[in-house]
Parts: sequence; structure tokens; C-alpha cells
Amino acid sequence: MIAPAKTELVTVNIDGKEVSVPKGTNVIEAARLAGVDVPHYCYHPKLTIVGNCRMCLIEMGMPAVDPATKAPITDTATGKQKINWIPRPQIGCATNASPGLHVKTNSPMARESREGVTEFLLINHPLDCPICDQAGECKLQEHSTAYGRGYSRFVEQKNVKPKRTELGPRVTLDDERCILCSRCVRFSKEVAKDDVLGFVDRGSYSTLTCYPGKQLANNYSLNTVDICPVGALTSTDFRFKMRVWFLKQTPSIDPESSVGANTEVWSREGVIYRITPRQNDAVNDTWMADSGRVLYKQVKADNRLLAPTINGAATAAQMAIKAAADLLVGRVVPDEPRGKTAHPEDSPYRNGIAIVGSGRSSVEEQFLTKKLADALKVSAQLVSRVGAGDKILVSADRNPNVRGALVTGLITALPASQLTSLAAGIDAGKVKTVLSLGEDLTAAGLTAAQLAKVSIIYLGTHKNATSDAAKVGIPTLTVFEKSGTFVNQQFRLQKFAKAVPGPAGINDDLVTLAELVAAAGGGMVSFDLGTLWTAIAAAVPALASVSYASLSSTGLLLDATPWAALPFVEGETLHFKPAAVPAAVA
Repeated sequence: MIAPAKTELVTVNIDGKEVSVPKGTNVIEAARLAGVDVPHYCYHPKLTIVGNCRMCLIEMGMPAVDPATKAPITDTATGKQKINWIPRPQIGCATNASPGLHVKTNSPMARESREGVTEFLLINHPLDCPICDQAGECKLQEHSTAYGRGYSRFVEQKNVKPKRTELGPRVTLDDERCILCSRCVRFSKEVAKDDVLGFVDRGSYSTLTCYPGKQLANNYSLNTVDICPVGALTSTDFRFKMRVWFLKQTPSIDPESSVGANTEVWSREGVIYRITPRQNDAVNDTWMADSGRVLYKQVKADNRLLAPTINGAATAAQMAIKAAADLLVGRVVPDEPRGKTAHPEDSPYRNGIAIVGSGRSSVEEQFLTKKLADALKVSAQLVSRVGAGDKILVSADRNPNVRGALVTGLITALPASQLTSLAAGIDAGKVKTVLSLGEDLTAAGLTAAQLAKVSIIYLGTHKNATSDAAKVGIPTLTVFEKSGTFVNQQFRLQKFAKAVPGPAGINDDLVTLAELVAAAGGGMVSFDLGTLWTAIAAAVPALASVSYASLSSTGLLLDATPWAALPFVEGETLHFKPAAVPAAVA
């Protein structure tokens, strides 16, 4: 095995403090390692450097040497090597660390430079922070307080620009607030690969716009809102709905595909207002797809299942669980006496029972589903979902946790998109009861006539043809209303946390599954995550040393060797390469 190359370190001096940083690190990042904040607007660690804003101006110097002999020149006053300070300030974003570099981030020259930049930025900027949608998370607001003079010498009328320009279906521009940092322009070109933004006109009349005939309509457009340092780019969906300081942030995972992008769910008093990306450089950098941001709307959707049912009539949760248990357990027959031959033609539908699990279920739910299947002496199957991967952060595999089902042993092979075997089993009269965990069986190839032949137990969040045909319906929770883990396409185990409470009267999926396991003779299983993970670690070799509490916010990369030969969906591999801190652009 070849050892990874060691990173070359150089020593620089930041405000009198020596710090070792990787060679090529720019001054902003070097200062951050030294615990010093260098203010900036246009610089973003995941984008190329343009040096637009000039807010990161610092004083810079290098050790003095004799031009002829290259010998160090000593300062007679201090006895140390003399530092030749550049007479004018330099931008920190485009200055890379080199051996002996000296930087002053808080010298009179640096402070005066920032005050001047701030004054220029505020010349035409509306001074109405209390009504700005970005208030509370605005870098201009923060830096003006920390680095501004506190007064302005500008007395002329401000230049007025458009206030509500629709750049695309999800992004609205308030042009008066734009500081021309070009972060959005660079993101669209470099990350989203959709070069549609640019500036027109000059000076105080410069304006951000789309190229003629184009819109900012790609599936990553809202990332420009996330990285906009001011209130210029706003989310049309979230715009003026809630102040950010009222919102609670909960770490979660985007469940729309197997990428497993890390997200932050913003909620207040049980209501979700927006979803934004959470940084995880090993998975999604600081980005996420727009399509994953609107998934919170399923919580309050009109077709949400809100009450347990038996034969279509509302009932109590415990009554529905008992009815489901009776349908399942009533069909289970004892093992045949020794010497008798089993009937392999009945497998995997022994006792007339079929279990259709879900690649959208959490690892914990899939673990309990396997225990239920084992207790009922059947094997479970999953349904594959495949779409066009975008080679950025949406994979072709649209299930977030197929690999979790492999890890827990719920399945041993990759699922198909159609339940062909189940359909044949129903037609042959071998299947009498079907337990579906959130899967619409008609979308997986079953017909209404086939559904009518069997007793369906449906555990799910929203109405569909399967829930309508179900003999027993038990509503469950969305990913935003519970906690658990997913295994993404890298075989990285990642956890998500409960952001809002579920509807009144709806049990956590783990509670329902644990009760069904107990009724089927699988023993008492705890639905508490901490206790359940003790059982998971004891039963699943790949998770033997894992606990939910100890799992880090960036997840745990599992050993994927046992499943390396499986033919996973073509094109699902994450093509998005997490970006390193870019070097300066000349």
C-alpha cells in the first residue's frame, strides 16, 4: 500500500503569531487557522478567486535579504531579521502563504482600508436592515458593524435599482442590495455548470442579470441564495416568511437520492420554513439540489395519512396494529415435524405472507423489518427507484437507503423496479397478505385486480392506490418527524434528527414495527434509538462498533467490500468532486 504524500507546511506570521499552514493556503484561510478572522465578501473557499470586493485587504511583508548575497538583513533595533512591509495593502484571498510571510490584519492601514471599502459599499446600498429579508445572516450588516466608521460622507441621492427581479422560478433578485461580489456567477459556471449569470453596465449602474433568453432555472439555483453575502438573492419560497433568528436548526439528510446530501432543517413551533445545505466536504461540500429543499412540504400535504384505518374506516392506533398483527400472525404455521419436507415453491411467501420493505426506511426501521420477516419466516423485498442522475448531487438511485438494507441483511441482492415475483405469487394464490412499508404497489407493477385478491397492510405517510386498497392502514412519520440513519452510495452511515413533531396520534415507525415484531413472536424489541442500536451492533457485523450517539455529524464510512461486486445502478456514482481550497487566480 502506498502511503499518502505528506502535505508540505510553511510557517507564516499572522499578527505576531507563528502558524504552520499547508503551502499554497491563502491568507484568509491561514489567518483562520491562527484564530484570526479576515472579513471578506467575494471569497468563497469552494469557488475560484477573483478579488472583487477588496474587503480582505491586509498589510503584508517579507523577511529582508541582501539582493546581492541573499543574506538576511538584521534590524539593529530589535536584533531580528528586518521585515520589508509592502507600502500598500494587499488582498488576502489572492495572497498565498509562503515561507516567512508576515501579515498584519489589524494594523491602521488594514483598518482604514476596510472602513473605506465599507463606506463605498454603502454609498448606494439601502440602509433598511430591519426590513431586509437577509437580516440576521447578512455579512454586510455584520462587517459594517465591526469594521465600518459608523458614519458616511456621502450626501447625494442613492442610485435606485429594481427591487423584485425574477432571475428564475425559485430565485428573486433585489438589485439595490447587490454588492457585485460575483459568487453567484462563479457558482453557476463552476459548480452547477450552467453559465447564465453576469453583470451588465458599469460603475454604480452595474446590474446582475441572466444572459438574453436564459433563466437561472437549474436544479442548484438556490445555492446562489445560500452564498449571497447580502440580501440581493432571495428564495422566492422563503422570502419574507420568517426571521431566521426565530428558527431552530436541525441536522438532517436529503432523502431524494442515494447521495445523502447533508442538510439543515429550519423550523419554528412545529412548522418547517426552509431547508438549506449543511457542510460535509466528503459528501456534498456546501451544496444541495433545489429539489431536496421542497420536500418539507410533504409534511403538510393534502394527501397526508392522518388516521389509522380498518377497511377504510378510521380507528385507534392500537386497534389497527392488532388487526395487522392478526392478519400476519394468523397465517403463520409451526415448523413442520422433523423428517417432513418443506415446500420451497412457497418461498419467499411461506404462510401466504409477503413483506415489501422500503429503500426509504431508515437503518433502524429496516433492522426491525428484518426481525419481523424472520419471525414470520419469510424474506422481504424492496422496490428500486431509478431516475436520471445529474452527475452532481442527485444520483440515478432515488432511494436513500438501499445500502442500509444490504448492511442490515434485510435484502441480499439489489432490488428490481417491478414486483414481478409478487404479482405471480398473488395470481397463483400463494400470497394472501401483503405488508407494504410505504411502497405504492401499483407503481411497482401490481394491478388493482391483484390488490383486490389479497389483504393489504399499508404503513405509509401519504395516500395512494395501495393505501386506498388496504385492509389495514397505519400512518407513519416523514423523515422530518423522526430520527435515524441512512447509508449513502459511498456506504457512509449518516444520521438525521427529528426536526418537528409528527401529527397527533401517529406513532413513530419504530414503535409500530416493534409491536408487530413482538406480536409475531420475534421477542420484545426496544424502539428507543440508543437501546435499539445496542441490538443492531450485536446483530449486524458491519455495525458492531457503532452507536447512534457516537456517530459524528459527518458520518462513518463503512467497509463496502462484501457488496463491491453488486451491479449498482449505472450512473449513480457521485460525480461531484468535493472541492479543495482553490489557489489564487492571477
